[in-house]
Amino acid sequence: MTLRGRLTAAFLVVVLGPVLLGALFVASTVAAVDRSRSTERLAVAASTVRTSVDALCQQLRATADAVALTAEPAVGAAQLVGRGLAAAVLITDLTGEVSYVSPGAPPTPWRDCSGSATGPASPVRALAAHVDLRDRAGTLRGTVTAAQLVDPAFVARLAAVTGVAVTLLDSGASAARVTHTTESREVRDAVLAAASTVEGERVTETTEGRYVRRIGPSDAQPLPLVLSVPSERPPGLHATLVGVVVLAGLLAVLTAWRLARVTTRPLVELAGAVDRVAQGDLTARVPVRSRDELGRLAAAFNRMTRETGSYVAALTSNRDQLRGHLAVLGDTLASTHDLQRILRVILRSAIGATGARAGAVLLVEAGGVLVAQCTEGLDGRWPEGDTDGSSTLRVPVGVGVVGAVAATGEPQRGRVEPTEVPSGEPRCRTYVAVPFAAPGGGTAPTLGGSGDEAGAAGALGVLALYDRLGADEFDDDDLVTLRTFAGHAAVAVDNVRVHEEAQRLSLTDPLTGLWNYRYLGESIRREVERASRFGRMLSILAMDLDRFKDVNDTYGHAAGDTVLAEFARRVRGEIREVDLAFRQGGEEFVLLLPETDARGAAIVAERLGAAVRETPIAVEAYAGPVLVTVSVGIAVYPDNGSTGREVLEAADDALYAAKAAGRDTYRVAEVRPDVPTREIPVLACAVSPPDGLPRAGQPAQVIREPGGPARSEPAVGVPESSAAHARPEPAGDGPDSATGGARAGPDAARPGPGGGASSGPHPPRQSRGR
Repeated sequence: MTLRGRLTAAFLVVVLGPVLLGALFVASTVAAVDRSRSTERLAVAASTVRTSVDALCQQLRATADAVALTAEPAVGAAQLVGRGLAAAVLITDLTGEVSYVSPGAPPTPWRDCSGSATGPASPVRALAAHVDLRDRAGTLRGTVTAAQLVDPAFVARLAAVTGVAVTLLDSGASAARVTHTTESREVRDAVLAAASTVEGERVTETTEGRYVRRIGPSDAQPLPLVLSVPSERPPGLHATLVGVVVLAGLLAVLTAWRLARVTTRPLVELAGAVDRVAQGDLTARVPVRSRDELGRLAAAFNRMTRETGSYVAALTSNRDQLRGHLAVLGDTLASTHDLQRILRVILRSAIGATGARAGAVLLVEAGGVLVAQCTEGLDGRWPEGDTDGSSTLRVPVGVGVVGAVAATGEPQRGRVEPTEVPSGEPRCRTYVAVPFAAPGGGTAPTLGGSGDEAGAAGALGVLALYDRLGADEFDDDDLVTLRTFAGHAAVAVDNVRVHEEAQRLSLTDPLTGLWNYRYLGESIRREVERASRFGRMLSILAMDLDRFKDVNDTYGHAAGDTVLAEFARRVRGEIREVDLAFRQGGEEFVLLLPETDARGAAIVAERLGAAVRETPIAVEAYAGPVLVTVSVGIAVYPDNGSTGREVLEAADDALYAAKAAGRDTYRVAEVRPDVPTREIPVLACAVSPPDGLPRAGQPAQVIREPGGPARSEPAVGVPESSAAHARPEPAGDGPDSATGGARAGPDAARPGPGGGASSGPHPPRQSRGR
């Protein structure tokens, strides 16, 4: 730190220290007072809630007592409910059988005023008080229960009475689920998160500046409630304090800078001149204001700057050269996965570093042939009649100069006589060629091949340069330099291959070869957007192998993997090329069928079920084949949801319906009641659209009778289009003699066995035990 800096820092410490301490004291005091007042408000609110709930419980007990004392309890109960003293009255006998319940009573169980529920833990729907029902002789005849509805209006009344925000939880064990609340959406999640961390009835604070307290359930207050109040700190307090500190700091800095400048002016001028020289300004001079030590130092500095001027040219040249290397390095790093660009940058850098006139980078491809990936300066260097340019630079491994380098793995340099130009290589006088192999020295696969035809040294390719400027041969220094660039080329090729392999593995399931769950969400979003844009329909099939756990338990997990792989193969054989198949996790699979309505999806479900059911799966090392079946749930966009997630959940619910119906079947999700539809007038001889594709807004419910074929019930005013969705039947004996009508369902453009489905990133959802 300079002398001016030390003086400035000392002044700032003296001035800003008290200012900072004062700001911290004010902030901490205001926070403590605010917390104390908010805690007091929450305590009063909690007391008010207990009083209100207790008063309500007393009213319910009085109501129940009044009913129990009447000669006809049912009549008395109806009168008291009509007067609003209770929302409902429940009368049970000694065996627990209900003898009377008020019409419109809330569903049980009800939360008892004593703090215990009348059933398992569940959301609080009503608050109830119990009394014994006795006859005139005092014999116990049953129980009378009076209940008051706990609804949003009830919670709102509590909030109005207490003056704080009130949230009613599902149960007293967790603050994760809410029944009713008066909290705003902006702060609700933060309040619940803070409440879940509170033990007992302590007060905590959220990040949004609200104080939270939990009360109940307890004997005195059976409702699980969360109370919160906003902070009473003045708005913008911290911003004001920060502004005061910043303003005081600015004033202190200006004052300190002025004092330090007057005190250290000579040293500042010398330091400024040194800075300008360090930045390359050798014309900087320091005024010599006196003959003291500082004056002599200034004169010596001026002499030094004049003598340093002779080195400017050399320093500038070195700087430019360094910038050029940094630029090349930056280009290479910026195009890590663009192989052509990387090799082009490496080739040009090698040509510039060695002074060559031309060069090429060749990679070993299938068949043991070196093929030029990028070239520079080879125009006009080809034999007479050869005008194809760099495309003709294809040299078999072991042939010519570059072929020998790839075969032996040894670099070569030298001079070529005009009569000795190798066939297929450009004309040159001097050359240098260096091989490069995969990092680590192993044999790497060739581009588009297995690598079996690569050179004996496992070379990936060759970096070759031709005709050094000045007609001199390439020397050993050029060979060392070229080895460095060849190493960069090897790393680039290896990185691109590793990147491509990692990208493939991240999108596909390794066992079945289908797309994995990580790619499912992106695919659903994309297909829903496409269907919405073009007014098409999209069907989603959720599939689950029935009792697959029994297969693993009986035959082992290896057999289970075999069954999953075979099932995936059969799925691919039954769908079109445009359809997408995913393994969601375990034995769960998902199909996306673009431009397919519920009828077409049902046809696919039938076909998939038959493909699995009718041909048992053979498992190696076991005596007999494994018989499995599949259950399918079908949902259609936009009939069953406006987003991909909603449609997928609808398909999942339909799958559970298929499971409940006995498995080995399919079910179609029910059409949402809020789907906007309109009646379309149809001519008596209505036909399908010209393109044969289903249109959104024409929902049709597909119903499958148990053990029977699928049938469709079209919506009102929507023509049936079975011809557009039924699978074409063969018109002759040949396998290709199908009807010419294309369907919009999944059978259109159906591929042959073993292919057709598009297969190939969220972890799989946990199975729910289907």
